[in-house]
Amino acid sequence: MRIEGENGAPLSPGSSAASNSSADEMLESEKESLRDRVGDLEKKVHEQTDEIMCLRSTLADVLRRLSTIENNSRLQGASSGGRGTPTKDGVRLRQHNSSEMRDATKRASTCLPARPASSTALSRRNDGVPTSRRAPHYQSTSSLYSDGHSSSSVSPAPSPSPTQAPIRPSTSSTTPYIRPGALNKRWVSTSDFSTPARAFSSPQHHHAIASSPSSSSPANAQLVARRGNSGSLHNLSTLRSIHPVTPQYNITRHGGKEAQYNGEEGVVKLYLRGRPLNLYVPTPLRETYSPTASTPPPPIKMKLEWVYGYRGRDCRNNVFQLPTGEIVYFVAAVVVLYNVEEQMQRHYLGHTDDIKCLAVHPNKLIIATGQTAGHDRRDARSWRLNPPADPLSPEAEQWPHIRVWDSVSLHTLHVIGISDIERSVACLAFSKADGGSLLVAVDEAPDHNMSVWDWSRGERGYKLLETKCSADQVLAVDFSPVDRSSIITCGKNHISFWSYENGMLAKRTGIFENRERPKYVTAISFTDTGNVISGDSNGNLLIWQRGGNTVYRMVRGAHEGPVFSILVQKDGSITTGGKDGHIVEWDRDLERTGNVIQVPEQFGAPRVVTSGRGSQLVVGTTRNCVLEGSFTFPIRPVMQGHTEELWALAPHPSQQQFLTAGYDRTCYLWDTMAHTIVWSKDIGEPAQSATFSNNGEMVIVGTTSGRWFVMDAETREMYSQHTDGNEPIQVVKFSPNGQYLAVGSRDNNIYVYQVSEDYRKYSRVGRCQGHASFVTHLDWSADSQFIQSNSGDYELLFWNAGLCRQIVQTSQMRDVEWASSNCTLTFATLGIWPEGADGTDVNSCARGNHISALATGDDFGKVKVFSSPACHQKARNNEYGGHSSHVTSVEFLHDDSRLVSAGGRDTAVMQWFVSQLASSGASSASSHH
Repeated sequence: MRIEGENGAPLSPGSSAASNSSADEMLESEKESLRDRVGDLEKKVHEQTDEIMCLRSTLADVLRRLSTIENNSRLQGASSGGRGTPTKDGVRLRQHNSSEMRDATKRASTCLPARPASSTALSRRNDGVPTSRRAPHYQSTSSLYSDGHSSSSVSPAPSPSPTQAPIRPSTSSTTPYIRPGALNKRWVSTSDFSTPARAFSSPQHHHAIASSPSSSSPANAQLVARRGNSGSLHNLSTLRSIHPVTPQYNITRHGGKEAQYNGEEGVVKLYLRGRPLNLYVPTPLRETYSPTASTPPPPIKMKLEWVYGYRGRDCRNNVFQLPTGEIVYFVAAVVVLYNVEEQMQRHYLGHTDDIKCLAVHPNKLIIATGQTAGHDRRDARSWRLNPPADPLSPEAEQWPHIRVWDSVSLHTLHVIGISDIERSVACLAFSKADGGSLLVAVDEAPDHNMSVWDWSRGERGYKLLETKCSADQVLAVDFSPVDRSSIITCGKNHISFWSYENGMLAKRTGIFENRERPKYVTAISFTDTGNVISGDSNGNLLIWQRGGNTVYRMVRGAHEGPVFSILVQKDGSITTGGKDGHIVEWDRDLERTGNVIQVPEQFGAPRVVTSGRGSQLVVGTTRNCVLEGSFTFPIRPVMQGHTEELWALAPHPSQQQFLTAGYDRTCYLWDTMAHTIVWSKDIGEPAQSATFSNNGEMVIVGTTSGRWFVMDAETREMYSQHTDGNEPIQVVKFSPNGQYLAVGSRDNNIYVYQVSEDYRKYSRVGRCQGHASFVTHLDWSADSQFIQSNSGDYELLFWNAGLCRQIVQTSQMRDVEWASSNCTLTFATLGIWPEGADGTDVNSCARGNHISALATGDDFGKVKVFSSPACHQKARNNEYGGHSSHVTSVEFLHDDSRLVSAGGRDTAVMQWFVSQLASSGASSASSHH
């Protein structure tokens, strides 16, 4: 080929090469410029995506607040009289001006989209007769718009129940009263936060689902089209219109073996595990009493107001900051959304047992949580050993599963994994590179099976595949942010790199080569380029290049001990937390910046470190604390809790405070109005019981060693300590006149002390001997002359307190008035025992001080409220969930405004707001239920 110049002369090879080189340089320059421009555009797109995400979350938060305002305004209009704004030492709860709020809402309504119209509640048969719609798919313990005191605590709807029987249409109206001028629109969500077209977008779809006989039918399965990846809130509100929420206070009936009543002697015989217990009927009731008579519903209803505690001692990656400013974490069976600035909590109550893991969708609005199997003897909920009869029944949700729910409305979207997860969900993660369309979960079964789910496909999700992950414990799982098909798992003796292609998972085990192989790989995270950073039990950090399974770089001695958490910030910097209590900042090249936070020892080591607002960090610790701070501002606790089993609970006799103590040897005094700890004290021994003196100035704490302490309630000064046997002190209680203290021990005895010198001096009067088993509960009579007590073998005995002698003629005690009702086996508490109870299922009982209500805590994590006295076997009750372990104690505050419940092994303390029902409200509630 001949190349010529402009004048026709041939070009020399040198000039041709120079020309080609110049052209290549120009092309390379253009390419470089194009790459820079594309990179800038990608950066701007990411920034705008973050801004859009924040705007979405902010708008969703505004809608939630508007719903809260509307609900409060309805309550104020519907009630004849409300409580005043509670104050405590200058702490005042905010009151909103209703007219200003209405004006603000009207302004918002002009620019915000309307909620989609919900499907009708009734469908019609061919003959034109109205029939009820399919029963609600999502059952719940509360409603977003429930008529409680505060809408800050909202419970969700647990899962769909396609097999539930249809509901008969009611003849009575259930439309709530709405005050004229109140907001008539319920703001639920924005119209649509995603671009893909979604299912259920037309009224026809609504009607088809509303009239469907079963959600599991083929016709309905076609209607459940695959949703987009971003989790549109428009469609979440559509789902809510299809699956309404039921109230929390479902009234149920209980009854054990038919009690026998002897009218001549006025004695009712109660059977517990075949053992009879004689209970004497008070004289005014002898002629009309029947053990099977119906009782009125409870005169109160309760709403979860605040949860104290956090589970960090054995869980990881379970604290996140949402764009709305809320910190989301869990304890027991409750997911808490805590706004620290506004001092407000909301609660997701869809789970039935211990929550073990939590994952946040890339859109920051959808959350997935996984629960464990039941641990009590009645419900050994292992799918392999004890599967439910019907996997689609509501009972199946007592077994381990995953719940995907909306963080704005707290409504359940999907319940997945029932019959696929054997023991517990160890860890969860949403995919990132594709917008969160997939969800990966690891089971705690012996094979630690890993399953990948298309979580938005159908009500129960769709399992794409499942494979054995590892024979050893798995601590974490995560998707790569840049490779949709890449999954990383780590745990004991391994880190594994998985590739998901064509419905198959290919596994490559991490190779440490000549480096020391750690016993545990404890944490993983990803850089913005897709490289994997892992931390191990030796305190080292390792970098694994994208797409590989060999170590690219190693940083030795990052921490003295295991690395618990690795956080990669948006600017590329890295923050790590370790068992040594240090939070260390690194640059993007894993070089120390010199910024270190030392977490105080009383808070524990940082288990998880996540980004907060601005430069702040949110830290969950191994001692069940949630902390907030930064490298420039000191770290401070925003939530604290007990770390071991909790038994002692004592309300203050005159203030809005209560005291708790547990096996972690720590006593906490809590303020129910400020939701904070007033003080804490390490007493050096595991605590079993506690009580305040009648004037509130002294605290008595009983321990598991037989010792009990006298402590100043304000200064925490120890005045004295006493010893009664070497068994745990089960119960301590002052007489109503303040002259005596009764100490019930596990050595079967009750020790009575005379009190003097303003509750500072104690002199033993004697010892009440007669129980054949350990003392569990006791009550004083109103005149401080007598004691009644229960024991572990279901005995009810009576004592003369001044003489410390047993009253054998128990029929003489039938008309004695008792100052409290903490004994669970009495005539006044006959109706609290469920069918098949063995005498230990109900752990605690408390009667209201000024209201005729009786609250109980049982072995199944339930708090129940009865009318007092609950002297009939068919006593109706309201049941409330939230605890995942046995509820060891329940107590009303001095003014009955709140009830406090303490969990055992779940270490959670829950504060319930108590609202009294008017007589008309009680009767309407009774007819409704």
